[in-house]
Amino acid sequence: MGKVSYMKLKGSQNLRIRLLLATLSSKSIVIEDIRADATWPGLRSHEVSFLRLLEKVCDDCVVEINETGTKLKYKPGIIMGGRHLVHDCGVSRSISYFLEPLIVLGLFGKKPLTIRLKGITNDSKDPSIDTFRSTTLPILKQFGVPSEGLELKIESRGVAPKGGGEVVLSVPMVPNSLKAIKWVDEGLVKRIRGVSFSTRVSVQFENTMIHAARGILNPLLSDVHIFTDHKAGAQAGMSPGYGISLVAETTSGCVISVDTAVSYSRGEDDTDLEDDRKDLIPAEEVGEQIASALLGEIKQGGVVDSTHQGLLFLLCALCPKDVSEVRVGKLSPYGIEALRHIRDFLGVKFVMKPDASTGTVNLMCLGSGFQNLSRKVS
Repeated sequence: MGKVSYMKLKGSQNLRIRLLLATLSSKSIVIEDIRADATWPGLRSHEVSFLRLLEKVCDDCVVEINETGTKLKYKPGIIMGGRHLVHDCGVSRSISYFLEPLIVLGLFGKKPLTIRLKGITNDSKDPSIDTFRSTTLPILKQFGVPSEGLELKIESRGVAPKGGGEVVLSVPMVPNSLKAIKWVDEGLVKRIRGVSFSTRVSVQFENTMIHAARGILNPLLSDVHIFTDHKAGAQAGMSPGYGISLVAETTSGCVISVDTAVSYSRGEDDTDLEDDRKDLIPAEEVGEQIASALLGEIKQGGVVDSTHQGLLFLLCALCPKDVSEVRVGKLSPYGIEALRHIRDFLGVKFVMKPDASTGTVNLMCLGSGFQNLSRKVS
């Protein structure tokens, strides 16, 4: 066997998309200087957990980490998929941190993917599983992903610091390749839907959040429905908390989402050196903030919200060798990094045309012609 050539990268930023693109493009990578100068150097627990997850869904991938955790060698394998897989995501990041790369990998597996993930379902750092179910999965359907077999079941909720949530993700294989799209019309907002949740606290927190959010949204739009999801007992996880997820649906089929969750902080994260028993944000304030955040996302324009830009660009790049065109609002930092890494790993460059009148950006690319070559041919 010939010597493996490694693509050299530096730093801890964007580790998740680097590993995802390395797996899809079958490029071996070596990442150095991972938080080398930090007080606690090396990979974080959630990053190691993500590497273990890649080992579960891929066959023959090789992961090497040095003693200090500041250097990582990764040689991707074949994406297998499979049923009845289980992974504990830990409590340093939420389950959604693992979900986004997992669905993309699942689309190009040898077999359909069904996996049970355990950990934190709702936090303020990552998109919630409610957003994932109401917004991320419909985005996939725009690219021709079959809706049959594509679902996310919430078995129990869990918030920081102790988690205790469980979800079951099912992802079908793409028959051959994704479908190139032209998706530039965001339309007008026709209705707003939402889900509030509470675990190990009074259901009154949810009612207060909903009342506050509706106070801002109802004068603008009459069709606003926010459902409650109060969990108790084993389904409530191991920590008290509450939160809300809102989704704006438009006349052209776009879904724009925002969410947040309130719970006691983990206390172990070196970036948050606050007292982990600080007072929680009042429910009324949470409702007002999330409604304002949704209006802000709608005002930006574009066919997806800012948190889904990276996924949108990646799906466009994985399309057949045909032109895809999409429109987004102001480019998010993660979206910009995604564009750079897509160029480096897949060789796909986007042509950007800013529209000064609306503040949006039109992006066009020629897909990489990526196909599901690992699937079983029946």
